[in-house]
Formats: sequence, structure tokens, C-alpha cells
Amino acid sequence: MASTPSSLPAALPPTHASWINQVERWFAGLTDRQLRRSSHRSKHELRRAIEAYIESCNANPRPFIWVKTADRILQSIARFAQRTLDFHGARSGKTSDSGH
Repeated sequence: MASTPSSLPAALPPTHASWINQVERWFAGLTDRQLRRSSHRSKHELRRAIEAYIESCNANPRPFIWVKTADRILQSIARFAQRTLDFHGARSGKTSDSGH
């Protein structure tokens, strides 16, 4: 890549997942609000439904706002990790420190 000159700078993906969470939420909204419980008899109808949702989102844009602080998110992850470890530790029936 370095040997190929380009007028565009190389874009590196972010090292965190916050941007992908926003993308996933958008697609969840599309599914929940526009596609679920509806039927589309053709690709054209499906495309129109998706385009209508995009037009609706663009007509009333709202910024994505995080409702939890980073500390609260990390605490939640730590609780989940501990429950997972407790559950698997109780089920594993370990007989030694090596897990065997």
C-alpha cells in the first residue's frame, strides 16, 4: 500500500467499537420500525421500504447520544465477566489448578 501513491490518506479503522454499535443500532431501527411485521412481494417493494426509512431518518436527524458513562459500561462488563467465570467455574468441576 505504501508503494502506491494516492491522493487519499490511508484510513485506519478505530481501535474501539463505538462506531459499529451506532451502525448496528441504525440497522436494528430499520428492522424494528420498518421491516418487521411487513411483507414485501418484490425486491422493488423492499427497496422502497428501506428508502422510505432512510428518508424519514434524514428528515428528522438526531445525534446518537451515549446514555452511560465509560465507567458504567466497564462496570457492567466486569459484572458480566465475573458471572461468566463463576458459572463456568461451578460447571467445570476442576480438580486442579491446571483445569484438568
